[in-house]
Amino acid sequence: MKTLFIIIIILVGSNIKAQQLVEARIKVKGNCEECKARIERAADISGVKSVSWDINTKVAVVYYNPVKTQLQKICVAITQAGHDTDSLRANARAYKRLPDCCHYREKSCEKP
Repeated sequence: MKTLFIIIIILVGSNIKAQQLVEARIKVKGNCEECKARIERAADISGVKSVSWDINTKVAVVYYNPVKTQLQKICVAITQAGHDTDSLRANARAYKRLPDCCHYREKSCEKP
């Protein structure tokens, strides 16, 4: 019985360690609430617990499980949705698919 208890403790402890989340802050270009929704949807891949993009700072705060995904995969998902990150640039096709007001490279929809 004592051995079974020790095995259970070890298994639970190793599972808790595997579930630890990492916080990442990613600079993501965008203009508006529509961009916010798109960026957050794109970053919400398997292994991501939560993501929130701030329209003023242009920073996405992402909590993810490094056992299930990697920061690079999250950045790729964001760029595939048409938004540049601090480490990757969205390709021209993905960027052009954005609504006109979301063309951040031309500074559209930014407050004066």
